[in-house]
Amino acid sequence: MTLPIRERPSPNQDDRPDGCGIDMVILHYTGMRTAGEAIARLRDPAAKVSSHYVVDEDGNVLRLVPEARRAFHAGVSYWRGQRALNARSIGIEIVNPGHEFGYRDFPVLQLVSVCDLCLEILSRHPVPARNIVGHSDVAPDRKDDPGEKFDWEGLARNGVGLWPDGVPDLGTGGAVRDAAALRDVRAALGRIGYEVAPEGPLDPALATVLRAFQRHWRGEAVNGQADGGTLARLLAVAQMCDGR
Repeated sequence: MTLPIRERPSPNQDDRPDGCGIDMVILHYTGMRTAGEAIARLRDPAAKVSSHYVVDEDGNVLRLVPEARRAFHAGVSYWRGQRALNARSIGIEIVNPGHEFGYRDFPVLQLVSVCDLCLEILSRHPVPARNIVGHSDVAPDRKDDPGEKFDWEGLARNGVGLWPDGVPDLGTGGAVRDAAALRDVRAALGRIGYEVAPEGPLDPALATVLRAFQRHWRGEAVNGQADGGTLARLLAVAQMCDGR
């Protein structure tokens, strides 16, 4: 059954660059007090922001920009060696007030619609599982969304994105700080898709990227540390991304 979608066109769109296919889906939260405020902003020509879809908390889906067109949702961004990700991605805004206005759990009906929408997108475009990411993954120094409350694991279990099964929870103890181990941490983050320098200490820049990883794959402990639980998930996800 095709997901019912209502049309609410946004003027904030343009042509995708010639020869640039769609190979990413980027999930966001709206980060505003109400759905109405968020939709109005995404359709305001002065705001110069948009997304292809908005999924409300009751599961209703709006289409603001056709998939064949470029929406303005990712901003300055990077993933797996690519920049300016609006050109190659589909953006989905998920209604939630976000960390600034009272971050809360995503309702089940909303999560079901997000999953169904993603599956329909995947039926039309060759998007690899490693390229289904959050705004915080592609812009970790600027964004936190959709955040640690989003059910990435449930999405992956239904065929959307990646989740490492069978990785034990090793807790937050034993954070690594020696140069060799941090080199491995940086390499694993790079294999997944993040932009990180190959060498260096656990500095603020690396902690920021680790927090982005944790928001996606280790929501129990968003601390920016290379702790035991984070390392186990990190290495497992990196292995899943290799060769995909």
